[in-house]
Parts: sequence; structure tokens; C-alpha cells
Amino acid sequence: MSDLLYGEVEEELRASVRALLRDRTDLTRVEGPDPIDVKLWRALAADLGCAGLPVPESAGGAGASWRETAVVMEELGRAVAPVPFLGSAVLATAALPAGDPLLADLAAGTRTATLAVPLSADRVRFSVSAHAEALDGTVTTVADALTADVLLVPTADGLFAVDAADAVRTPVVSLDLTRPVADLEFRGAPGRRVAPDAAPPVTRALLAGAALLASEQLGIAEWCLATTVEYARTRRQFARQIGSYQAVKHRLADLWVSVTQARAVARYAADCLANDDPDLPVAASLAQAFCSPVAVKAAEECVQLHGGIGFTWEHPAHWRLKRARANATALGSATRHRAHLAELVNLPA
Repeated sequence: MSDLLYGEVEEELRASVRALLRDRTDLTRVEGPDPIDVKLWRALAADLGCAGLPVPESAGGAGASWRETAVVMEELGRAVAPVPFLGSAVLATAALPAGDPLLADLAAGTRTATLAVPLSADRVRFSVSAHAEALDGTVTTVADALTADVLLVPTADGLFAVDAADAVRTPVVSLDLTRPVADLEFRGAPGRRVAPDAAPPVTRALLAGAALLASEQLGIAEWCLATTVEYARTRRQFARQIGSYQAVKHRLADLWVSVTQARAVARYAADCLANDDPDLPVAASLAQAFCSPVAVKAAEECVQLHGGIGFTWEHPAHWRLKRARANATALGSATRHRAHLAELVNLPA
């Protein structure tokens, strides 16, 4: 049985990523014309080497695993950092074949890519057609598409790499400004076929995304819990710390139990992905079915238990609530993943 505890290397990686994000994340920039922090992304992807963690050294990566990538996702969830990690370092990296030359560029952080599927996608569907390696069609609400250099586009004739400049990219207003989405339109866009059958790599990418998104949701929940506990210790009303009130204690205790359970579920999903465990489809759907509601609940409790200050734009709680709410529909809702679980374990509808 795999050890789901964090190893020494994972904890050292966490400390480095957390220090970088603490010093460099600026959430005020996401309301401007350039929501993605390119300098922060370069520091994270290239300087720390986080973009290439699951990529073998022979392919230009760090030769670590998806477990380490999951640790980075936890810290990105804590900081709600505006970087294209999910699209490029997770979805696109998981979809590319091991020998594809683009993989080394993504691992080095010199180029970015994303998988051209709706952010809400949980299964492979084709909305773009290919004719003599020219692509036509539309894809809606694609995460990290606005800043991507390359788009990986699934079609019935294979998976194609398309220069992002050859697609029409239209920004879409999103609840979560730290993860911008865009609609894509292809009008005879030239593409390079990277896989003859798009279904297997896209399926793996969606499973990887669902499994690792749970780690991001865990990071959100952990930040919300820790921040609220600290506030409850110091905020006083009626000459008492609000944390001394039984009702507040019970809410925080229940939340702590849920976060602890979410950590075990998310770690198992990441471990299954790292080890190519055949239980990955079950683990990924279980992680989304459980961690998604926990992140939303933690963010809501954070806002409410902070009282009036929690409802202001000045307090950072609203960024976590928006990311948690947006993630609740990303790569399949909790309801859809529960339905997948029923199918996987042969339960009737």
C-alpha cells in the first residue's frame, strides 16, 4: 500500500513554493488587462522547475512525479495565484505523448499550452473537425487559453497542436478572475497531429486534471480553515474571544474533520496518478465528489465567521470563495463525478 504522507522532498518543495507565492502573488493585478502574472509564472515554472515535475529527465523535465505536482497545486490553491499551471503543467503536459518535442518546452517553462476543452468537461467530446490538418470549429470556456502559446485540440481524427495565434480567442467573463477563460474559434487553422487517436490522451489529461484539482481545492480549504481559526482566536466580542463560543467551536471542528478527510482523498488520487494505478478513475471521481464541496464549505465558513470584514473586497476571503465556486464546476461537478463513481462500481442509476 502506498504511503500517502508527505515526504521530505515534498515538504521542501512546499516551503519553496509557498515562500515564492507569499512574496510575489499580487491579486490586485487580476482586475487589470493582464490578469496572468507572467513574471510569477516564470519564477514558478522555470526558476523553481515546477512546470516539469512529472516529466522524465530524458524528456527535459525534473523527473519527479505527479505527487510533487499535487503539492504545488495545494500551494497554488492557498494563494489563488494567477498562473496558467492547471492548463499548461497539468492538462497539456498529461495529454502530450512522452516523445513530443513540445513537452520539453512546457517542462522548461519557455512555452505554455492548454487543452482545448471546456473547463467544465469531464469526458471527451469533439466540437472541432480536421480536414487535411486544417481545423474548423469552436470550443467554449477554455482555461488558460488567453495566454497559451499552443492549443492542444482534440478531434475525431486525432489530437492536434495548434499555434494559439491561429485561433480566434474571445475572453469570457468568469467568476474566478484569477483563472481566466476564453472561447476559441478555428477557421482552417493549421495543426500538427501529435496523437492519431485523441480519446486516450485527452481522457488521461481529464483524469489528471480532476485528481490534481482536488489538491488545489484542499489548499483552498486549508487556507480558509487556518485563517478563520486565527481570526477566532484574536477577535473579541462581548469581552470574549469569538472562538470560545460553542457554536463557533463546533463549526470549526466540523470543518477541520472535513479538511482532514479531504487531504486523505486528494493524496490518494495524486498517488494513483503518479503510479499509474488502475484505480485512478475511481480515485479521481471520488476526489472531486468529496473535495469540491469541502472547498466551497470552507470558503463560505471563512467569509461568514469573519463577520462584516469577511464580506468586504479588502479581505482576501472572497478570492478563495470565487476559486472554490468556479472549481466546483471545473472538470465535472461533484454530482457528475458521483454518477461516474456509480458507473465504475456497477451501481444502478
